[in-house]
Amino acid sequence: MAKLVSRRKALVVGGGLMLAGCDRIAPTKPARSAFLGAEDLTYRVNRLLTPRNALAPEFTGADVSPIFRSNGTAHPGSPDYAKLLAGNFADWRLHVGGMVNRPLAISLDQLKKLPQRTQITRHDCVEGWSAIGRWTGPVLGPILQFAGLSSAARFIVFHCYDDFGGTAYYESIDLADAFHPQTILAWALNGQPLPVPNGAPLRLRVERQLGYKQAKYLHAIEAVASLDQIGGGKGGYWEDVADYAWFAGI
Repeated sequence: MAKLVSRRKALVVGGGLMLAGCDRIAPTKPARSAFLGAEDLTYRVNRLLTPRNALAPEFTGADVSPIFRSNGTAHPGSPDYAKLLAGNFADWRLHVGGMVNRPLAISLDQLKKLPQRTQITRHDCVEGWSAIGRWTGPVLGPILQFAGLSSAARFIVFHCYDDFGGTAYYESIDLADAFHPQTILAWALNGQPLPVPNGAPLRLRVERQLGYKQAKYLHAIEAVASLDQIGGGKGGYWEDVADYAWFAGI
């Protein structure tokens, strides 16, 4: 277990250094092309060599961090979110749409009644910190299956309430991660409903990727064939505005 944790930590530090240096290589077309080519190669090699259902390390209750820091937004400022929060999210719905045969609108109570998975995993942030938390929620894959995911869909996009200068946060993953057994829609952290700073009422946990992929404040999931029309076309908010890698596998 220690070796696995050390390897994950090394990857996080290395990834953080690469991302911190993106502003130095982005201005030139050859450097930008080389960077994207290396990212695509990393993704393809990972998918080729890593078993599809290989699990991220899981820990015990004794390993849970006393404080689980908030990353990114600590409280969405939109009136819509404030109204939902005031009503304890009774009127909140998770909309599942895009390339599905049966679009869904799922309440928080309905999500809690689905089969649940609890996992104690490590969250690694590109800012250089990590924390271990106990997450509970339904596995994403069966929800997509129930919605009748189209055979033409290739990516799952997550739309969120948190706002960055007028742009709502968004992220995406491929179907391999969408149907991974540890990819859950978490509504609880350490046995309690998600605190607002940690993404209430619902956040994504895709345990084989870095922290910025763990989208918070979810309100919609969209199945798409291509990421070209999502934001700036790179698949996520930070990918578009700061050249973060779309595939942040660890």
